Amino acid sequence: MVVLADGRRGLAVGSSLVAAGVVALVLEASGPLAAAVLAAGALVSVLAGWRRGGGWGLMPAGSTPRIVLCVAGGLLALWVAISLTTGPDQALRFAVVAVVALVGMRMLLSDDPPVIATSVVALALIAAAAAGLAGGSQGLWPYAAASIVAAAAAVAPLRNPHAA
Repeated sequence: MVVLADGRRGLAVGSSLVAAGVVALVLEASGPLAAAVLAAGALVSVLAGWRRGGGWGLMPAGSTPRIVLCVAGGLLALWVAISLTTGPDQALRFAVVAVVALVGMRMLLSDDPPVIATSVVALALIAAAAAGLAGGSQGLWPYAAASIVAAAAAVAPLRNPHAA
C-alpha cells in the first residue's frame, strides 16, 4: 500500500499494515513490552496520517513501474530470506529486507511530502525491529526511539519543496 498509494488515506492504510506486521514480529522476537512501545508510536503515526484526510490515490495512472517494483522486490526479498539467511527469525529478516527495499525505493521515486513522511515512519519501525535481530540486551531504547521518530514524522508539518 505504501508503494502503490498516492493519497494520504491510502498511505495511512499502508502505514498501518506495515505497523501491524512489524509489531507482530517484534512481539514474537522481543516480547510484549517492546511491541507495546513500538505500537504506541505506530498508532500515533497512523492516526495522524488518517486525520489529515485526502484521497486514497490507489494505483493512479502511471503506477505500472511501482507494481513491477512490488512484485520484483517481494520476490527478491523472499529469495534472500529463504536462501541466504538462517536462524529462527527468518520472517523478521524477510520483513526487514522487503520493507527497506520497497519503502526506500518509494522514497527515492517521490518528492511528495506525505509519501516521504510515510516512508520515514515505515523505515523507523523496521529499523527497531531489525535491532531485535542483533540479540543481546539492548533494552527498550531502539523501540522507544523508533516510536518517537514515527510519531514525529507523522505529525510534522508537510510542505512541498520549492526552489529559491
